[in-house]
Amino acid sequence: MSDGKGWRFTGNERVYLDEVLSSGFGAMETGSMNERLEIKFAQIHKQKYAITANSGTSTLHMALNAFGITKGDEVILPALSVGMCGFAIWQSGGTPIFADVLDDTFLLDPDDVRKKITSKTKAIMPVHMYGNVCDMPEILKIARENKLYVLEDSAQCVLGTDSNGRLAGTIGDVGSWSFESSKHMTSNEGGIVTTNNEELALKMRQFGGVGFKNITASTGKVRISREKFQDPEWERYSMMGYNYRLSELGAAVAFAQLERLEEFVDLRVKMAEEYTTIIKNCELFVPQKIQDGSTCVYWTYVVRFLGEKFGIGWQEFRKKYVEFGGDGIYAANLVLYDEPAFRDNKIGKGEAPIAKKLQKELMLFTTNQKDEKERQIQINALTKTIEFFKSRL
Repeated sequence: MSDGKGWRFTGNERVYLDEVLSSGFGAMETGSMNERLEIKFAQIHKQKYAITANSGTSTLHMALNAFGITKGDEVILPALSVGMCGFAIWQSGGTPIFADVLDDTFLLDPDDVRKKITSKTKAIMPVHMYGNVCDMPEILKIARENKLYVLEDSAQCVLGTDSNGRLAGTIGDVGSWSFESSKHMTSNEGGIVTTNNEELALKMRQFGGVGFKNITASTGKVRISREKFQDPEWERYSMMGYNYRLSELGAAVAFAQLERLEEFVDLRVKMAEEYTTIIKNCELFVPQKIQDGSTCVYWTYVVRFLGEKFGIGWQEFRKKYVEFGGDGIYAANLVLYDEPAFRDNKIGKGEAPIAKKLQKELMLFTTNQKDEKERQIQINALTKTIEFFKSRL
């Protein structure tokens, strides 16, 4: 990554942090930072309910619990994704079922999802990897035909749209986002879920809010009189829950980031456009396919690297790119069933040969450059690297 990411926090972060600290973490006339963040995020995504949490993993766990996932239930997800998706299923007591991906979009393959549905299947988790939206019309059709829940992991895809123009995270039953430090908007750690279903919203909020019974679908604040709160007979908890709540400080940073979200997305798209121009007609790369009508927000710019057929190794190319001043090139995560956490503990089922092959080829270029000057550094590095290897093509 580029040095000096403080430019990302030059909005109202310090103003809102000071507001929280000045309040002594008490009630503010404008409402809590979490409430303000939830309301604004829900408005942007045209959803009735938004619920903040301390991480994107927590939000996935909250959603799966709301679906009623328990021991013996199966949840289908792409093998080419991130560990946290599988962890959340396991935390819920369910079994991750690893489905394959398409070789052009690198995203969940609806046909393989169909093949892996059993009587135990309860939900599908499409993961909008790298900022590209899955084939949601087909996935939703499969889910409705089989009466399955759909949980969209949009951690890398805020403001992306599907082929029908719908925002990622608003198409299934629940959408989940992460505010981890590498994401389009960040509070260092944090997350949020949205839904239009009041019952699911209440279950998610209570589960992530320590099980407090006075929490409602619309707010996580326990609103109750002092007299009742101090009554020795008062019953506090209506369900077993976790403390997944986002701190007010984290919410303050995220709220300020949300105000600049379109700016952050636009910067990544601009960098992606530059990469596309450079690799056009270069035999070394095949860029990720974006479905007609959909919008990719390029959490990263991902390509298949075909250098091996020219005798150019993945690491060899990366090393030269870094020598020429590039940020570096990231690899895709191992397919989940090859990760020790799943493999060694025999967690999950299913194989994904296309995903396994792609994982070794994919190159992820950074897109979080702040301005034209930083973008130019990456442009020059990639141009020089391609030129260096040109004689071997």
